[in-house]
Amino acid sequence: MAFGSPLLGGIPPAPPDRELRVAAAADLKFALDAVFAATAATMHGIRPAITYGSSGSFYAQIENGAPFDLFLSADAEYPRRLAAKGLADGELFLYAFGRIALWVPASSKLDLRALGLRALLDPSVRKVAIANPRHAPYGRAAEAAMTSLGIYDGVKRKLVLGENVAQAAQFVQSGAANAGVIALSLALAPQMRASGRYVEIPLGSYPRMEQGGIVLRGAREPDAARALRDTLLGPRGRDVLKEYGFFLPAAAPAP
Repeated sequence: MAFGSPLLGGIPPAPPDRELRVAAAADLKFALDAVFAATAATMHGIRPAITYGSSGSFYAQIENGAPFDLFLSADAEYPRRLAAKGLADGELFLYAFGRIALWVPASSKLDLRALGLRALLDPSVRKVAIANPRHAPYGRAAEAAMTSLGIYDGVKRKLVLGENVAQAAQFVQSGAANAGVIALSLALAPQMRASGRYVEIPLGSYPRMEQGGIVLRGAREPDAARALRDTLLGPRGRDVLKEYGFFLPAAAPAP
């Protein structure tokens, strides 16, 4: 009999951690990592396997059977549509309202405070990174803000599109673009704050970004998915989201 067998008085092996498969909007890249770090004790035994990307792409993947347990979208309309198709286990929950910011490298000479989004018209700005508006809510918000402020026609030829808002942030942080319109949650991350400057874009210049999620029908770990949902909606999760620049919906019990 193998050494360590419970029948010989050995300590039985600990059960393996449960892998929680999460499809998460790219604007959550740093905030969700921080939520896990802040709530590790309450999430004991759960190993997150988080894929970050564009919410529209995740919608299409989940609609076609992608094996996720939990979907956290930057646009609540995507999980709302999946729920209407019978692909949710429980109701849609709202966890935040997103905000956007203009970010430039620390070396940029642009006066963001004085110019705001109009800084993108400066001749020194040759490339502007945004998420692809076709499937990324933050890309649509960036386009809407530029249109609302009357500068879209002067900027559209400068646009370089990231697959998602995190990739757009990478473009401008790496120097592939001179400026980027990105999620405020990314601009507030330590990695971005250390290498650049930002100014928040007025909320009235783009539609309200209602962010929501669902536990998915057929989830392999539905209990773990609900545990993360409850953590995100609980006091410590809300504190982290607020720290990363999200507006929060009114607190309510998880569905």
